[in-house]
Amino acid sequence: MSKPTLEDIVSLAKRRGFIFPSSEIYGGLAGVYDYGPLGVALKHNIQNLWWSSFVTAWDDMYPMDAAILMNKKVWEASGHATGFNDPMVECDNCHSRLRADHVKDSKCPVCGKTDTLSKPKQFNMMFKTQVGAVETVHKVTEEFKDGEWKVKSSEDYTRTDPVIPDFTYLRPETAQGMFVNFKNLLDTVQPDMPFGMAQTGKAFRNEISPRDFLFRLREFDMMEIEYFVHPDKWEEAFEQWRAGMQTFFKKLGLHSVGELDVPEKERAHYSKKTIDFEFDFPFGNAELAGLAYRGDYDLSKHQEATNGDFRYRPKDGSKPFIPHVIEPSFGLDRLVLAILTEAYAEDEQGGEKRTYLKLPAQIAPTKAAVLPLVRTNEDVVNKAREIYENLKNDTGLSVAYDEKHSIGKRYRKQDEIGTPFCITVDFESLEDKRVTIRNRDDLSQRRVSLSDLVDYLSSAT
Repeated sequence: MSKPTLEDIVSLAKRRGFIFPSSEIYGGLAGVYDYGPLGVALKHNIQNLWWSSFVTAWDDMYPMDAAILMNKKVWEASGHATGFNDPMVECDNCHSRLRADHVKDSKCPVCGKTDTLSKPKQFNMMFKTQVGAVETVHKVTEEFKDGEWKVKSSEDYTRTDPVIPDFTYLRPETAQGMFVNFKNLLDTVQPDMPFGMAQTGKAFRNEISPRDFLFRLREFDMMEIEYFVHPDKWEEAFEQWRAGMQTFFKKLGLHSVGELDVPEKERAHYSKKTIDFEFDFPFGNAELAGLAYRGDYDLSKHQEATNGDFRYRPKDGSKPFIPHVIEPSFGLDRLVLAILTEAYAEDEQGGEKRTYLKLPAQIAPTKAAVLPLVRTNEDVVNKAREIYENLKNDTGLSVAYDEKHSIGKRYRKQDEIGTPFCITVDFESLEDKRVTIRNRDDLSQRRVSLSDLVDYLSSAT
């Protein structure tokens, strides 16, 4: 089939409980989405695969969970407070605010008017938030004049906790939380060089024009690694991570992820080399993940701002140095969108259209579904429930049980949510202790003994 449209994916995601518009009953909020039961399971499985691929599989990787809120001086030192900007234009007619690089000519894409767009200006994408007890106080100063007290001046001012800064930012990336803990890791773990720090978590960017479903969001999940290396060995580490990221994409079922060497003028302010890994989304080829060589930019900036010492002291007594950094960065929501795009498939069976998700078994929200052939026979239903309970307990896999509607509708439902196998319990199962396993992708069926079922599913998923 041809590539699915974005509408195809959005419809399936909503219909089957993967993803919903946030606060939909109040009209939603642009650039923010909620994940339903199947979406949470899919995200969780992707994240677990990332964790096993890049954290537990490496001997020199250390997990972190830095806070979302940090002292605003972190963002001032890192350059985000002044340099984390996108160019913005505003339409004089409809007052829409748009990213300048998303407008192809002088025509406003919202109202259609021409020559109504302002000159581009820089817009900082970080969300500010108040910290501590902040209140506006009305101050009046009086003076005694002409025999009476009169108002001399009147003004409003902000009174804050003198110990706590009056505001900070919601983090736009997880990276800085790792950089500011670099010295803590050196002092407590005393790692050998090279080594990495890994973190997953929420990030926030006040996008001018969020768009394309999960692609450009204001609240999203990141999976990032800061890998510290000797300055002379960054190229070797960079190539190692490039290959590792491509292997990871293939595990997710993404087999045609391209690479773009980002030109210097388009790179982030901290980057000395960046590769964008690109995927062919329904709206075109766009960035899926990134690999950046940040040099010693971040550690040097925090060392300068705090008058600290961020040098690594080799255990062989050689000269201390500030490590350089390789950063593999993944947006979890974009991975979800890419996987749904790649997995979306349609065919026709018996004159009826079938929509299904060809999700790899290791990330599918449900690995197998147990279905009694009929729901009116108590013996068949009881046997199916018994098999379902045993599979849950014996395999640890995510297994579903479904007896609603006809067997055909149940097959279609499981296909559409990406369940690799349906296990059908019929009248013969009561006698021969065998079940029928139906394959989602090729619709093949085979009879498998109950004694071999756990091994079959474990090896297949």
